[in-house]
Amino acid sequence: MTTPDPAGMPAAAAADSTRLTEWPLWEVFVRSRRGLSHTHAGSLHAPDAAMALRNARDLYTRRSEGVSIWVVPSAQVTASSPDEKDAFFEPAGDKPYRHPTFYEIPDGVHHL
Repeated sequence: MTTPDPAGMPAAAAADSTRLTEWPLWEVFVRSRRGLSHTHAGSLHAPDAAMALRNARDLYTRRSEGVSIWVVPSAQVTASSPDEKDAFFEPAGDKPYRHPTFYEIPDGVHHL
């Protein structure tokens, strides 16, 4: 018989739940069709990349929604801060020539 921990859970169950919370978080990106970009589908916990890939397949492409899956450790993702948005993106603001509003599209071009 297992002895319960102070929270009332048996020791084996408490050990299992501790191991689950120690698994790293993975970000999942799915490409729905060839030629499209991968888009963020969600996150999951898994002990390693192979298990994260299998779990992502089972969780995010159950109805054949994807042709490719990427899993990335969340700890490896670096993102800009929304609080620093103005200062971070300011250098691009003074380059209006990068926007296609200054260019004329020829009449024969239908898909640009």
